[in-house]
Amino acid sequence: MNRLSQFCTLAATLMVLNSCDTMSDLVTSKLPESHSGRPTIVVSLRKQEAYISRAGYITASSRISSGREGYRTPTGHFQVIRKDEDHRSSIYGDYVDNSGRIVKANVDSRRDSKPPHAHFVGAPMPYFVEFSPGYGLHQGYLPGEPASHGCIRMPYWKARQFYDAAHIGTPVVVKP
Repeated sequence: MNRLSQFCTLAATLMVLNSCDTMSDLVTSKLPESHSGRPTIVVSLRKQEAYISRAGYITASSRISSGREGYRTPTGHFQVIRKDEDHRSSIYGDYVDNSGRIVKANVDSRRDSKPPHAHFVGAPMPYFVEFSPGYGLHQGYLPGEPASHGCIRMPYWKARQFYDAAHIGTPVVVKP
């Protein structure tokens, strides 16, 4: 009976891990790439997916969340113009007081007035890969639909994988 309970525990654990997107993202982001060559990043807004392509072969993929209505992600052919591992938004974030307590959350610093004795702290955008001024790929929340202010959000491990693969000048193709 002890072996049966161990087997059931193992099976239940494997089922949970198998359905866990974070675990899947971690594992697939660590797999060695099967093809070499210069990378190209391809984003499909319709499919809400991004790919790394090398020598015509897809070597990595990720689910994404792109720009929502009114904040569409630009389409076309671009190149990586900047990378910043610890980037913060210069527009979207929170107003906080001197003790770090949020005074006003989820603000647009261009439109929302700053409360007295507060300062702006930009939203974190780890592993930022900028391909057009103000637009890039980075780690962020994925609700399963376009939801960003125009950037391309990715799961943590995938954003890190794409960040590591990209270099200044890496081609980025954003398809509708």
